[in-house]
Amino acid sequence: MNIWIQRSMEYANNDSYLDDLFAIYPTIPGDIRPIGEDNWNSIKSAFEKRDDFELIKQLLRLELFPIKDSYIAYLRRDNNAIYRNPATISRICSRLYEMGLDKIYENSSRPIETNRQIGPMFSNWLGSGNLGLTPVPSDEFLNSDADAILSGTDTNKSQFAREYLNYNGGGGLDFVARINRQMIIGEAKFLTDFGGHQANQFFAAMRLLESSADAIKIAILDGIIYIPGNNRMHQTMITEYQNRNIMSALLLHDFIGVL
Repeated sequence: MNIWIQRSMEYANNDSYLDDLFAIYPTIPGDIRPIGEDNWNSIKSAFEKRDDFELIKQLLRLELFPIKDSYIAYLRRDNNAIYRNPATISRICSRLYEMGLDKIYENSSRPIETNRQIGPMFSNWLGSGNLGLTPVPSDEFLNSDADAILSGTDTNKSQFAREYLNYNGGGGLDFVARINRQMIIGEAKFLTDFGGHQANQFFAAMRLLESSADAIKIAILDGIIYIPGNNRMHQTMITEYQNRNIMSALLLHDFIGVL
């Protein structure tokens, strides 16, 4: 098994992994979503009058609808559909009346989910110089052979890699660096659960490892991936990709230190 997978698994299962990881991914809940007083008064009035159409209309003005229902997205995009589909509106409203105004308010004002805030955290950590290098723009990166990390969005970094490193991957990149004149490209993922969207994130990182590029390719993975078990993600990592450069962000400093 690749030494970096092995070390990451040992770190995650024997040391203060989560405590240390918080320095990179400080998943602090966001602020409560505001609901304007006028908007809430209109919602409350429609609710008390059992005015289904007006209640849905007012709730669709909120950033977050108070219940999950597959038809809400359609109604957001076509408000006139509210009046053409009374049975659907009645079905949704029956759930709303059952939950009550207090719960409607609570659900509609929930903070942004933590896992939706994770994306920029790795870049913020890089930008703070935690690897001993402050990211620089592409012109400065190109005009030197010194050790450096490329700044910019994941799209900017992937465009750079396609233009200068013959990268043929389809996704964005979270990490582009030059260490001892060796180029490195990587994706960083914090995997919080098995399956679904998180599995898609994992396999996106694996596709990077399979792509071609004039660079060392790494997958910077953290989270549940290092918990031993029979789940598909962990098993795929230790079987199909056991000889690839997969590591925790907590070991990235060590990795570039031996290049």
